[in-house]
Amino acid sequence: MTKVETVVLLATSLLASMPLPALAGNVPEPSGYRMDDYRAPVPATLRGARVVTTSEAETLWREKQAIFLDVMPAPLKPADLPAGTIWRDPTRKDIPDSIWLANVGYGALNKEQAKYFRDALVKYTGNDDSKSILFYCMTDCWMSWNAARRAVEWGYKSVLWYPPGADGWERAGLPLEERRPQVAP
Repeated sequence: MTKVETVVLLATSLLASMPLPALAGNVPEPSGYRMDDYRAPVPATLRGARVVTTSEAETLWREKQAIFLDVMPAPLKPADLPAGTIWRDPTRKDIPDSIWLANVGYGALNKEQAKYFRDALVKYTGNDDSKSILFYCMTDCWMSWNAARRAVEWGYKSVLWYPPGADGWERAGLPLEERRPQVAP
C-alpha cells in the first residue's frame, strides 16, 4: 500500500467514525429560537443546558436519572382525506420510557401550545424544577434545541439536550420502542 493510499484510508476511517453533527461544521448558537428550517445542522452548545453524548444519555436512561422528552412534531392529518377515512395517529420509534410531547419545539408557540408544554413539564417533573429533563428528537433537529432552550428560560435547572436524537440512539444499537404522540389540544 502506498503512502497516499494509507493516508486516504486513514482519513476515510476517521471521518466515518465521527458523529454526523461533527461533519456539519461549526454552527453558532443563535441568540433566539430557530424559527424555520428545523432539520439542519445544530450548534454544539446550548447556554444553560448540558449537552449529552449517546453514552451519557444511555447511562441516564439505564439509571432512570432523567425524564426523556421527545419533541419531534407529529405528522398532521391530511386535510384532503376522503370522507369516512379512518386516521390513526402515527407511531414513532422512540427511546424506551420516553414521552413524545409533539409540536413543542417550534420557535414560536401559540398560547395553547405553551400552556400544554408548561403543564407537561410540571406534571412530569412533579413540579420540581431541579429534576433532570432530557430533550431530543432527531440528529440535526432544532426542535429539541428550541424546547430545551425554552425549559431553561422557564427556570428549569437541570436541562439536558441530546442532539443525536432517536436516530443517533438507534445507530448506537440501543433499544427503541413504538410511541404515539401527545399533542396539545
